[in-house]
Amino acid sequence: MKRRSTPTKEAVLNVLTKTGKAMSQDAIEKKINIDINRATIYRVLNRFCDDGILHKVVAEDGKQYFALCLDCDKEHKTVHHFHFRCLKCDTIECLPGEVNFSVPENYLVENVNCVLTGTCKDCS
Repeated sequence: MKRRSTPTKEAVLNVLTKTGKAMSQDAIEKKINIDINRATIYRVLNRFCDDGILHKVVAEDGKQYFALCLDCDKEHKTVHHFHFRCLKCDTIECLPGEVNFSVPENYLVENVNCVLTGTCKDCS
């Protein structure tokens, strides 16, 4: 089902496209130039995740970040990959390459969350 475009959806996508990195809901809210309810932004972000436009990254501190699905396999949702969180500037970015893992027979993996922490190239 095709969803209609709204100013909120356009504003959220615009912010994420311009930054090129995963962002938290509150960071997105600060960068949006129109008055939008916090709950509406969060609802839009989760709907974008459901639609395969974004993927959600949960950092080691439990905070959620949202990144555009640039190299995601639409049929299988996101390709499992590593993320890097900079402890100095608090940004998260998707790293190239796929995470390879194996699980015992009869286990079905639905989500993989791989976040590396340290200092990014811009802060080091």
